Amino acid sequence: MVSYFFDENSDMPLYEQLYQDIRSDIISGKIRPNQKLPSKRSLAENLHVSLNTVSAAYDTLKAEGYIRTEERKGYFAEDLTGYLVKKPAKKRDSQRAQNEENEDWYLDFKANAVSVSLFPFNIWNRYQRETMLMDPSVLGRPLPYNGLFELRCAIADMLRDNRGMDVDPGQIIIGAGSEYLYMRLMQLLGESSVLAVEDPGYQKFSIIAESLGHTLVPVPVDDKGMDVSALEKSGARIVHLSPNAHFPTGVIMPVSRRLELFWWLSGGKDRYCIEDDYDSEFRFWNRGMLPLYAENVQDRIIYMNTFTKTVYPSLRISYMVLPWKLMDRFRMTQSFYSCTVSTMEQYSLARFIKEGKYEYHVQFMRNYYRKYRDKVLSALKDSKIGKKAEIIEHNAGTHFLLRIRTGLSKEEAARRGRDEGLALSFFSDYFYHGYNEKECCTLVLNYAAIEEKKLPGLIERLERIFEY
Repeated sequence: MVSYFFDENSDMPLYEQLYQDIRSDIISGKIRPNQKLPSKRSLAENLHVSLNTVSAAYDTLKAEGYIRTEERKGYFAEDLTGYLVKKPAKKRDSQRAQNEENEDWYLDFKANAVSVSLFPFNIWNRYQRETMLMDPSVLGRPLPYNGLFELRCAIADMLRDNRGMDVDPGQIIIGAGSEYLYMRLMQLLGESSVLAVEDPGYQKFSIIAESLGHTLVPVPVDDKGMDVSALEKSGARIVHLSPNAHFPTGVIMPVSRRLELFWWLSGGKDRYCIEDDYDSEFRFWNRGMLPLYAENVQDRIIYMNTFTKTVYPSLRISYMVLPWKLMDRFRMTQSFYSCTVSTMEQYSLARFIKEGKYEYHVQFMRNYYRKYRDKVLSALKDSKIGKKAEIIEHNAGTHFLLRIRTGLSKEEAARRGRDEGLALSFFSDYFYHGYNEKECCTLVLNYAAIEEKKLPGLIERLERIFEY
């Protein structure tokens, strides 16, 4: 007869311990399929427990389908061989899996890296601690679907003071990252919409839109931004673009092209522009142009931005500003979604902005990046790479293009990069229908990802990759 041992000091009732033991034996095969189990009374006597304990365990096993009863015969184990999943022959090493997911690159230019070491974590941590000491009835209060009111007010003030935008806090929606907000926005704009996107451009938005059933039309980008005449021919009613710092070219859309875009917006019912103002905080020689949202009076601009680049990537706080017409629709159709950012982080960020620490940090980083950018560009120009390369940049953002004359294919350059510990990002990766460069290879270099101590090593590795 089977025998089991009980932990008298456990919080788990005896019947549940017995249930777990028998269940485990059935699953492992120790109790064979269709094997007859001891009667309740005999098992209770053998284990020195009450009849009620065994009855409760058997009843639970029967209810979950692990055993069955046959009239005048007793209890039998069910045959679960067709149901149970066999364990793999070899367990995968968890450390190896982690290493594969977090490959140890010398520099990863595909990642959204920033100079995190310069962020004032001492101030941020103080705000976090003080937030935790708030009245629990306030801190534990359910968040509005569109985010903490205090944070939305802080963002509205920031946009008015720094970006010339007249925004009501009620138009702002807070979300955990731009990807999440894009998903909400795509649902809001309706199924099977035709969307125009920049070519080359930001690919993640396109992946999200297509996954939700929308049709994408890539529209060429020239030295003034998206070609509006091509946009007009595309048949799209919604366009996604970055007019103040196009990625990856860095091109800024001038007034003349903006006027063309506004004419396009006014030319059809329910036409909207999704303005991604990512990285717009980092202009180095002037304040830059106002967002389209600040210039357009037709209420057709959906403004998107994030704190990923200006605070730190893992914070995962982004926001969008909807025209009132769309905001009313969002409230009616999507207000049942809960806000996806924690209350504590929202309170902390609200204070960070209201007390001027955010603006101070952005200004500090703007000055730092301007000087460091010049240092990186100077190091490249003075290297062997600089003699056969062209640097393409527009005094904005934390990346630039490096066009290298070489006989290497993109695939060979990428392989050599991997051998040198560099995850290279290529300009051609951002085109929808391919981009061929003859005898050239253009890299997208995010200099915010380059630690100063690693700059000499990067130059040496690039010289070896391209054999200079």
